[in-house]
Amino acid sequence: MTSIRKMIRHYGIRPRKRLGQSFLHDKNIINKIVDIADVMAGETVVEIGAGLGIMTERLAERGARVIALEIDPSLVAVLRERFGGNEQVEIVQADVLKVDFSGIHPGGGEGRFKVIGNIPYHISTPILFRLFQFRQWISSLILMFQEEVAERITAAPGTSAYGIPSVMVASFARAGLIMTVPAGCFYPVPKVTSAIVKIDFLDRPAAEIADPDFLLRIVRIAFAKRRKTLLNNLRSGALPGLSEAAILEAMQLAGIDGSRRAETLSAPEFAALANAILVFCNELKRSGPSV
Repeated sequence: MTSIRKMIRHYGIRPRKRLGQSFLHDKNIINKIVDIADVMAGETVVEIGAGLGIMTERLAERGARVIALEIDPSLVAVLRERFGGNEQVEIVQADVLKVDFSGIHPGGGEGRFKVIGNIPYHISTPILFRLFQFRQWISSLILMFQEEVAERITAAPGTSAYGIPSVMVASFARAGLIMTVPAGCFYPVPKVTSAIVKIDFLDRPAAEIADPDFLLRIVRIAFAKRRKTLLNNLRSGALPGLSEAAILEAMQLAGIDGSRRAETLSAPEFAALANAILVFCNELKRSGPSV
């Protein structure tokens, strides 16, 4: 495995802070990520932020079909030089937040693909939510996050880290913080500790969800002011036209006490609450603002 520093000098690359570029160079960590992904020959793996192609190389050695996404033109040129003619590797210059992952088809056109990446930390949550929009096509995610973000993603109800990402991930997947990664494993060295998170998408959501987008809306409202009760956040005006009486009735139908705070609700409880409120919102649309 070629040294990252030597490759950077060889190709004249200047890591761009604006893009959050910090290259993982520790070969043991790279091998660990590939092992965690359990990549098999013939599988399709989408790599986010392929960079200089160190991970790309390992994935291809495992026999995977690798779709390497990279936004930086200078790094795309490096990848094309390194993997040009390699039928296992497809280089795609693209912004991950704009990629239509539904258009990616595994070999043979069946099954789902895996996603691996050392993603830019300043947009890690938007990337995560973008990937969740395409969960029916993806089997698992193995992603590198800033440690505190990884803790929020994998947090349990009742903990200080539990929040919007925790609920949404638990609604559709099983997630685990696999290991932390010291800053010295990257170049340039970041100012934070990193962590690897593995997310396996469920075949079915953890609970019945009538409208995933509406669920996200309710979760965001519920966590808008963490120190406020659930009822206070819901009646704050974020649900225009819906009366307090309707909100209370919806909470009763869902079996949720309005004096609780958002961080105490499990993902299934949030699903029940969102489903109940949605019924009243739909009724409001049909009958006008008297509900």
